[in-house]
Amino acid sequence: MEGPRRRSLPWGARAVLSGAVVAAGACALPVARGNVPWGAFGLLAGLYALCEWPARCPFLLGRVTVPTGSGSFFPVLLAAAFLLPPAAAALAAVPGALLGPVEQPPRSIRRLWRAARLALAVGAAAEVHQRLGGRAALGGPALAPDFPYALLPAGAAALVFCAVLAALDGLILWTAERLPARTAWRGLFPRSLAPYCVHGLAGLMMAVLWRSPYGPPAALLVLLPMYISCWVFAQYHRERAAHQATIRALVQAVDIKDTYTRGHSERVGLASVLIARELGMDESRLEVLRFAGILHDVGKLGVPTRLLRKDGPLTPQERAVIELHPEYGHEMVRGIGFLGEARAAILHHHERLDGSGYPYGLAGPQIPEFARVVAVADAFDAMTSTRSYSRARPVGAAVEELERCAGRQFDPAMVRALARALDRHGWHPAVTADEPDRGGATGSGNVPACDAAPAGHA
Repeated sequence: MEGPRRRSLPWGARAVLSGAVVAAGACALPVARGNVPWGAFGLLAGLYALCEWPARCPFLLGRVTVPTGSGSFFPVLLAAAFLLPPAAAALAAVPGALLGPVEQPPRSIRRLWRAARLALAVGAAAEVHQRLGGRAALGGPALAPDFPYALLPAGAAALVFCAVLAALDGLILWTAERLPARTAWRGLFPRSLAPYCVHGLAGLMMAVLWRSPYGPPAALLVLLPMYISCWVFAQYHRERAAHQATIRALVQAVDIKDTYTRGHSERVGLASVLIARELGMDESRLEVLRFAGILHDVGKLGVPTRLLRKDGPLTPQERAVIELHPEYGHEMVRGIGFLGEARAAILHHHERLDGSGYPYGLAGPQIPEFARVVAVADAFDAMTSTRSYSRARPVGAAVEELERCAGRQFDPAMVRALARALDRHGWHPAVTADEPDRGGATGSGNVPACDAAPAGHA
């Protein structure tokens, strides 16, 4: 995250922003003393600004895709850190940082923050590179670069660049978002280290070619693969946004049709991910599992609305119609390729461990893993949510009920994982109570989860 989300900044975030701007100004101030290779400075500063410009240019908007905050052009900044004095390198980051696109307001504050943090990071990287003799190791028109030594100051500079950005990002999260300190900085540096080391290598290649007999034009060749990677990254995010939009549209359709369970889908997705993390499930599967939790009841779109909203008990024939919703849902999402394992969870989330569930009466390990996770998350949220036909149970009471039903209806491993996750993280989703209690409505009310009617924990 590059800056605060709120329009009104807390005083701590204002102090951090002001301090960063003052520190960046002090870092760039020695430029006024001269001894700056203005030609190289102008080319590098202009090149970085040109890389950031297409996303805001009205003529190129929509034709050239540049994802914000991707860092795809950081090699230009690191090349500036390797080629320029620290003050000039810090200043070279400012025009592009101010020119780059910002998606969320307040835009002027975010641009200022981005410019300050990049100037400090590039200035610190240039200082480390210079002190380790990195510039001499780059060689020149008549001197070969000093490899492998040149890798040492370049690697140290990339490390410092990464550390400064991670420290500043954590600081703004702590002050602006008011996250706990451990949460604000957790994982920022390790997640960024590998990408920034790659940026450092690309920046070193640019700097070596810049100082070679071929000059700056040869250095520009390094940007071609970086721009291609930027385009691929943008395409990935565009596809991911389309997936999210598909999921959101389906969930909204279900919420409109079945107002009793509004918000239920998102909470089931959240609880499913809690269980999966506790089980140590691979990170690559978590998003698909979240989709499974969110879309588990999408088949309700094929169930008559009068049955979903019926007051009083369901007849056996009506119950049989409602029990078709997993198959309806599976048919609806059959052609959505990115859902993967989620499709099986949508079809089988009402199966029971003892084989008494539906639609196919699967038992034990025959039930897909995702379906066993979603079944526990589904029942847990149903018991802890206030609806028109039932009052919310305390979290502890819901967990006890799940444990009582473990082995018959629910997978005991999934129930234990949820209990451990709740002990560790708690349960604080937004509580929805869409309509006042109207008396005997469809569902199970406060009967135990093991004995609930099929519509009861939908």
